Amino acid sequence: MKTKKQLWFAVVVATPLAALAGAASATPGSGATATVIARAAFADAVDLKLEIKDDHRGRDVIQVRNAGDTVIQQIVFGTNSLSGWHSHPGPAIILVKSGELTFYSADDPGCTGRAFSAGQAFIEPPGLVHFARNESSSQIAEVGVTYFDVPPESASPRIDEPNPGNCPF
Repeated sequence: MKTKKQLWFAVVVATPLAALAGAASATPGSGATATVIARAAFADAVDLKLEIKDDHRGRDVIQVRNAGDTVIQQIVFGTNSLSGWHSHPGPAIILVKSGELTFYSADDPGCTGRAFSAGQAFIEPPGLVHFARNESSSQIAEVGVTYFDVPPESASPRIDEPNPGNCPF
């Protein structure tokens, strides 16, 4: 009987503490506003293949079989704002509409940001832990993002992540 009480106590106390620990380790953004423009499921089965070749990450091939929902979002970054560390369940295509954003990746031990300015577009692989930062103190930055393969039950295409510790900020 005492064992059941101990188990019940452990479940009742440990579950909320674990949830709080997960929330505390997330790194929320500041100064950015995200608005979902549209969300839809593909009417037909869709497989995606994206191949990225660049000097920064090398060659990366992303394959998504039977993609889930697609979400289109507008994000406005105020001056000196940041997104917080996060990832996405599927690939994301980012189009920089105005200003400039610098992207930092958890897999870069030197924390070397990569800046993208108005008129440039790029792809984020699924699961890549990263954050975006508007380092300007005088200009806002605006992006349009298309997220592929967002699980239908997921309210957001964003997954908050803890700070990986590779950047000093």
